[in-house]
Amino acid sequence: MATNKKVTKVSGGDNTPRQTFVPSAGAKAQAGKFRMYGVLLWGLAIVAEVIAMVILFKKNPEIDLSTSMRIILIAILLVDLVLLIAGSWLWKKANRFDPASKKDALRFFFQNQLGVVVAVIAFLPVVILAFIKKEYLVGAIAALFMIGGGLASADRNQPSKEEYAAQSTLVQDLMGQDLVYGTKSGSKYHLYDDCQYLKSDKTTEIFSGTVADLYANNHKIKPEMSSLCSACEKRAAKAKGWTDEQLQEAKEKAINAFQKTIEE
Repeated sequence: MATNKKVTKVSGGDNTPRQTFVPSAGAKAQAGKFRMYGVLLWGLAIVAEVIAMVILFKKNPEIDLSTSMRIILIAILLVDLVLLIAGSWLWKKANRFDPASKKDALRFFFQNQLGVVVAVIAFLPVVILAFIKKEYLVGAIAALFMIGGGLASADRNQPSKEEYAAQSTLVQDLMGQDLVYGTKSGSKYHLYDDCQYLKSDKTTEIFSGTVADLYANNHKIKPEMSSLCSACEKRAAKAKGWTDEQLQEAKEKAINAFQKTIEE
């Protein structure tokens, strides 16, 4: 039974056998745009840091800053923090469109956690200089902003080409093509547009596309096999006449196939 809700196509799906994940030209372009904006915001965060450092550098260590100047300095650091987090959010969004491969562990780490590195760059020099100039309150606040900005910038759900490919392979095995459904805020993707979990009155619009499309358009979906709706998974396996053991074998096969590519 088809859904009576509005279904918006993110893409038309894909039935090409998956050897590895390759982002579409559109996804590449989106990733490039978000990365450009993210780097721009990070650059502005560094500018704010430099302004704060200039103020501190000119300060006589033996004379406290005036209250108004201290407030201005803290406000500049707050702007630095906001720009940092905004840039990191865009960078993480870009990685959903064009994830890194786990084959290159160093690149995989830096592509996914670059925001944390920028957080250190954007605040640590201020922290050091503030304590040298005996502005301990400013230094402490800068340190807190660095830690908070780093935590906010860290990607705890790191996407990878291998994870995308493994899940796309399982979906193709179950349904014949890489075409799934989801919502803007749900934490799962679905194989059927009339899944019981998409029938809620709160759901007014459903999006359809490949597994990668759903990940790119909803950051709440974790890039892991368990993000596939279990009800849809069992329904599709039943339609194919698979037992629970055969379903588990298909999942393990999809995961292991791309795990081997990392180890090669």
